[in-house]
Amino acid sequence: MNFLELSPLAVLLPIFGAGAAFLARRRLRTQRLITIGILCLTMVLEVGMVAAVWGGESYAIHIGGWDAPFGIALMVDGFSAFMLLISTVVSLAVLLYATSQGLADGDEPGPVSVFHPAYLILLAGVSNAFLAADLFNLYVGFEILLTASYVLLTLGGTAERIRAGTTYVVVSVVSSVIFLMAIAMIYAATGTVNMADLAVKLPELDQGPQLILHVLLLIAFGIKAAVFPLSLWLPDSYPTAPAPVTAVFAGLLTKVGVYAIVRTETLLFPGGTVNAALLVVATLTMVIGILGALAQTDFKRMLSFTLTSHIGYLIFGVAVGGPLAIAATIYYVGHHIIVQTSLFMVAGLIERRAESANVTKLGSLAKLSPALAILFFIPAINLGGIPPFSGFLGKFGLLHAAAADADALTWVVIGAGLLTSLLTLLAIIRVWARMFWRRAADAEVPSAQLVAESTRVLEQTAVGGAQAPHLGRKLARELEAESLPWGMRYATGSLVVAGIALTVFAGPIFAFCQRVAAELIAREPFINAVLPLS
Repeated sequence: MNFLELSPLAVLLPIFGAGAAFLARRRLRTQRLITIGILCLTMVLEVGMVAAVWGGESYAIHIGGWDAPFGIALMVDGFSAFMLLISTVVSLAVLLYATSQGLADGDEPGPVSVFHPAYLILLAGVSNAFLAADLFNLYVGFEILLTASYVLLTLGGTAERIRAGTTYVVVSVVSSVIFLMAIAMIYAATGTVNMADLAVKLPELDQGPQLILHVLLLIAFGIKAAVFPLSLWLPDSYPTAPAPVTAVFAGLLTKVGVYAIVRTETLLFPGGTVNAALLVVATLTMVIGILGALAQTDFKRMLSFTLTSHIGYLIFGVAVGGPLAIAATIYYVGHHIIVQTSLFMVAGLIERRAESANVTKLGSLAKLSPALAILFFIPAINLGGIPPFSGFLGKFGLLHAAAADADALTWVVIGAGLLTSLLTLLAIIRVWARMFWRRAADAEVPSAQLVAESTRVLEQTAVGGAQAPHLGRKLARELEAESLPWGMRYATGSLVVAGIALTVFAGPIFAFCQRVAAELIAREPFINAVLPLS
């Protein structure tokens, strides 16, 4: 079976699944089965696609039999296949998390019935963006996922979610308008929007028009990727959404913008004209983002700031360029998607366990919820860049590539990257010390629930005898099981394990990323696969 020829199904399966889920809107059990089944099928397809391009192959599909540059082309190479698989793995884990939460809470027909169709449409848009071989189809992918995200962000219709959704919609529309303007100007200047064709024709333009088109695309993608100063919308928008929605947004939406930046910078504008500006943007994104994280008391808002901060590492890799830097960027994208999503899922578990994610109200969670403590600790130190985890490996690759041929500005960015990593670790340690390690009674605004449960565990331990510690731990596990459904814990644990797998299999994965980077920089594999031979 040639999985590459079936690659359009990565978009079509979620779309058809969304239609089927909508028809079953009054039967939530059927909706869940449809959505989970579609994502499992899509993941199997994408595993086959990654296996097919593992050796460096590239494959283009021309929809409707129309050859590029006149028809719609979908491109499958190592980069797009890798992003597709990671996004589906994350989406499936979040869906299982949401399903377990819904079963535990007893969902009722209403807004919840819209969740599954919108969720599948979101994934279809993400997949379309990753496969797009022309700018207009990339725009269509963005609009599909953004339309679905509007629905998901405002589920429940609370005033806070509507307010955050309004901000998100306005910013997204502005980004889309800028992107559409850029597409119109590119078509006026070159007569094409096909990326392979543009890779040939854009260098023929004068430097002035080229730079204008380049900057317009970067602004549009920069808003979507949440780079500074275009990232101010994100910390107010993401934390208000339901936990599963926040988790999938954190993992995927900004990374589609990063994907577009990497693809266009390597394919359409390979000269490095704006690299100095990108280095400055990367520095500001990293430093200002992490300083914002340190100022937060709400764990979800803190994670939103770390999310934007670490986008700076990805922009840094793009600006440095070269095979090693691009390979490290691709590896770090995979790491960031998995780790940030798992931490937002943990934030949802904390909120459910303690009825709050505010660090001023929490304590004793390590004693009261040992499984939750483990689920937090592993991805947290991974995000902080502790060796030998994937966060450290990705950052080391980026910094090593930058230091190999660094000028004064690059050294400043390297310093900013090291500082950001240390401050990320500081933010994580503060959360651990305050939410998990200290006594619940020592919190600034103690949670009556946690104080009472902590007292019960201590009383159980103080009974005496050799079994006392065991009885205390048993009670803590029972209290944890009452508030945290097993499905939510196992779904989160699956992503934590996926993050560990990025470390365990770092050798072959990074070697694959190096082959992908070489293809991106060479450009010929993409151009030759998409454009018909003359």
